[in-house]
Amino acid sequence: MVHRAARISRGVTNLKHDDVWRALDTLAAEYGLSASGLAKRSGLDATTFNPSKRRMPDGRNRWPSTESLAKVLDATGASLEMWTALVTGTRAVTSARPPRRIPLLGLAQAGGEGYFDDAGFPVGGSWDEVGLPEIGDLHAYALEISGESMEPVFRDGDMVVVSPAAPIRRGDRVVARTHAGEVMAKQITRRSAKRVELKSLNPAHRDRSFDLTEVAWLHRIIWASQ
Repeated sequence: MVHRAARISRGVTNLKHDDVWRALDTLAAEYGLSASGLAKRSGLDATTFNPSKRRMPDGRNRWPSTESLAKVLDATGASLEMWTALVTGTRAVTSARPPRRIPLLGLAQAGGEGYFDDAGFPVGGSWDEVGLPEIGDLHAYALEISGESMEPVFRDGDMVVVSPAAPIRRGDRVVARTHAGEVMAKQITRRSAKRVELKSLNPAHRDRSFDLTEVAWLHRIIWASQ
């Protein structure tokens, strides 16, 4: 156990607190567990990964121990490579499960009502489906690009796979939806506690800037069919 804990410490550099906890939550969801359920399955106290345990009383970040992470990987069978991919945001968690079908919708339709719930997850019976391998995020979905507004990065007819669970950093390509129902695929150039700035993929279209209160959700694009 000590040896594996050391490997986990060395396996990821430049760790960010939120990314580590998001990775744990995503891993738990992949196995149909809550954070408490993942802790119990790993032989830990049920409250080990609770949100209240992620900050110290003085507000400083509290990190999960390498020993507890090693127990989680042992209990779930997840590999160190899978864990590293989760933390770094290389892609959402993948597992030994067979390829599954995920919801597919045209990007132009995504601003309509009834396609997403309040959390930004796809809902309703109007989605098509597409089969893709190694997409472990249970809420992942695909969008088909229409028009030229995202050229030359994405062209008419391209399909992008979007993961609500994937960590987002500056420079990532994302799908954003505003509370007004506007949906766009752009690149994050800056995100502060109050605003987000988005760069257009097509230089012929203007960049956008929003107060975070105007944004319903931001989901990372993790794969494209180009």
